[in-house]
Amino acid sequence: MTFSLGIVGAGQFSGQFARLFQAHPGVSEVYVTDLLPERAEQLAAEQGLAGTFPSYGAMLESKAVDAVAIFTQRWTHGPLVLQGLGAGKHVYSAVPMAISTEEIAAIIDAVKATGLTYMMGETSQYNPATVHARNQIAEGAFGRIFYAEGDYVHDMDLGFYEAYQYSGGDNWKATASYPPLLYPTHSVGGVLGAWQTHAVSVSAIGVVDERGDGVFDREVSQFGNDFSNATALFEVAGGGSFRTNEFRRVGYPSQIRESRFRFFGTDASMEQLATVAFWQDKKGVKDISELLEPKPTMSPDDPSLQHIAPDLRAAFTSGSAPVHDRSRLPREFDNLHNGHEGSHHFLADDFVTAVNSRTLPSVNAWVAARYTLPGIVAHDSARQGGARLEIPDFGDAPE
Repeated sequence: MTFSLGIVGAGQFSGQFARLFQAHPGVSEVYVTDLLPERAEQLAAEQGLAGTFPSYGAMLESKAVDAVAIFTQRWTHGPLVLQGLGAGKHVYSAVPMAISTEEIAAIIDAVKATGLTYMMGETSQYNPATVHARNQIAEGAFGRIFYAEGDYVHDMDLGFYEAYQYSGGDNWKATASYPPLLYPTHSVGGVLGAWQTHAVSVSAIGVVDERGDGVFDREVSQFGNDFSNATALFEVAGGGSFRTNEFRRVGYPSQIRESRFRFFGTDASMEQLATVAFWQDKKGVKDISELLEPKPTMSPDDPSLQHIAPDLRAAFTSGSAPVHDRSRLPREFDNLHNGHEGSHHFLADDFVTAVNSRTLPSVNAWVAARYTLPGIVAHDSARQGGARLEIPDFGDAPE
């Protein structure tokens, strides 16, 4: 069984997934559309896609497309997802799910009403540290988990200026000020992808930017945002807490590892830094760095990455880590590029498998809400000076 797929947005990220969907035996044809038609035409020509559409609306009207994969600006995902589901298409969406509680609720309602597949492509679901922690939690190795930490630490100077200029056009500074806590899913998802709980309240602090270059300037920002760094402390259901950091001005080598995690239990703990990771219990410390280290699948100088800032290329070249179990993946992926610490292959396969088998994907609408909504509420908390706010929950996915 196969289905056809339309890529929405032909930017720096989508081409990596277009190649995977094109190669997957569960996908028949791949199309693409972009607000800049020349970008869509270039991607289709480079990868031998089935064709292009002049607009998202035209793609949704076409009976030639069964599903869409959305790789557009972060704040556009919610409305575009709803349009796709409303048109009868299965939907894969880059992160975040949406930027408001109302958009998230509407997506869940639409998935319930249509029975269609929705998946958010959160790379931390298959981050090696999250995978290892998930495996160890399942075996009871931590004892009772009571605290965790997730960081998404990516300095703007390390490729983000170029990325926003590429995607934002002349008005790029207005969009480059996107609030850090509204992009929470790498840090939150890396924690909750292992620890099977959800956040129930939060207190957050934002740090006002001082660079003075028009980015994170409230008067310039499309979002009225001047926070460049933020920290949130979440209470979780069942007792315990986790802390996340969303840093965009930070002296840290994010080109080496931009997401990192720590888990603490009553019997053992696990901690990860930029280049090392350790498992610890009451007897001692074990270096697990090699277990979590992906092996590159392509050179950062590969011609296909020439339009991506050098400091961002590591996100598109990392292969699988020893902790990854690749046995479920199609053999067509064996020699294809991977990215974001080995997650891309698994995410593409998750969506294709869910659509073709009519089962729920790993990061379905209910899981995506639990990865996204905590950041939305945390941003409100930071704007209120750290007020502790309750986080709504839409429950578990239906059986």
